[in-house]
Amino acid sequence: MQQILKVLFLLGSIALNALGAVIVPGAAWTDTSGNVIQAHGGGILKVGSTYYWVGEDKSHNSGLFKAVSCYSSSDLTTWTRQNDAFTPIANTNVSTSYIVERPKILYNSKNSEYVMWFHSDSSNYGNAQVGVATTKSGPCGPYTYKSSFRPLGVESRDMGVFVDDDLTAYLLFASDNNQNFKIAKMDTDYYNVTTLTVQLSGTTLESPGIIKRSGTYYLFASHTTGWAPNPNKFFKSTSLSSGWSSEADIATASTRTYYSQNTFDFPLGSNAIYMGDRWRPSLLGSSRYIWTPMDFSSGSPKLVWADVFTVNLSAGTYSVATGTTYEAESGTRGGSATLISSSSFSGSAGVGYLGNGGTVTISNVQGAGKAQWVSVYYANGDSTYRNITISVNGGASTLLDQPDSGGGNVILSLPVKLTLNSGANTLTFGSGQSNYAGDLDKIIVYTAT
Repeated sequence: MQQILKVLFLLGSIALNALGAVIVPGAAWTDTSGNVIQAHGGGILKVGSTYYWVGEDKSHNSGLFKAVSCYSSSDLTTWTRQNDAFTPIANTNVSTSYIVERPKILYNSKNSEYVMWFHSDSSNYGNAQVGVATTKSGPCGPYTYKSSFRPLGVESRDMGVFVDDDLTAYLLFASDNNQNFKIAKMDTDYYNVTTLTVQLSGTTLESPGIIKRSGTYYLFASHTTGWAPNPNKFFKSTSLSSGWSSEADIATASTRTYYSQNTFDFPLGSNAIYMGDRWRPSLLGSSRYIWTPMDFSSGSPKLVWADVFTVNLSAGTYSVATGTTYEAESGTRGGSATLISSSSFSGSAGVGYLGNGGTVTISNVQGAGKAQWVSVYYANGDSTYRNITISVNGGASTLLDQPDSGGGNVILSLPVKLTLNSGANTLTFGSGQSNYAGDLDKIIVYTAT
């Protein structure tokens, strides 16, 4: 059973294009029915050749509990929604007035049972508990609620789980008002925790995940900045109970982990895939998912940003797509649009003051006569979202939301799918909008779909 059931835990939602075989971080991913996938802060269990993904349904744009959804897939890119795995129960700690976050699924071979752990809390996060539910009906349940409790009598807020090679399971959790991070060993049923394995004092960590590679444990986590992103970290040790290294960045700190929070770290051959949430607290159902390769070749895990990439699960490899780059400063500026200089921009230049009368038009953009992914590289130094209009060949505009990038000299990329003619196309940015957009660095056009 151990060889058939490999438990993989996803603490967040996934940024993929479900209608194709490519992974597109930051895109709105739809299921096989065409609906936006709602499985935030979730977990994946592989049973045989099928992956089951459970997560938080945030379609009501609220932090309160609506449902733990469940999806199935054979390839991690095309997902079909199944029945909800877990739904609210009136007059309990899992009613619609309470919080259920970060569901993770374990398979317990001793009891031939699926066990769900989740962050269980009151609406003001005062309860600080974990919850447990079980089923023998299959990965999608439905699950029967057992209880909510404080593990070992202490607070637990953001949490995750890890199963070691010997099938011993552990709870990973933020405790003591998020000041201390703890790992606790579960009982053999996976219903409760029995002993504290280690405490990392004063680390203020949350959204944890662990990968074990060649006898070394790698702990990944963010710090605690509410819904806002921060530079996520990793720690490593040859023992869960001691010897943890000091923290180190997994990506350039200024990007704040490409505006994301760690959710799960997926082993893939000798490397991995980082999976994170790009939370949008004012519109939680529209929070996006960030997957990007994580490279271990240097001996330490580092994120490799990829606008578009594919995975070969059987080979344990990934491939980053290549595209054609068009620099914004080479376009034709209109109105108040201004050439700006910064070493952070490719070519050390970009175009600012777009929108509110300012435009830039990039000509001779080569297309393939189909819908294609276009990555828009930009900087938004505000503390709130901006947006930018994009018109192809003078047609109706597409509006692309632009999260704050972390500073006017910090570049992020956003995906948008545009239908391009075969041959030359003209793309105009910033037309017909009264507000200012983010500064434009470049675009990259991809043919892979």
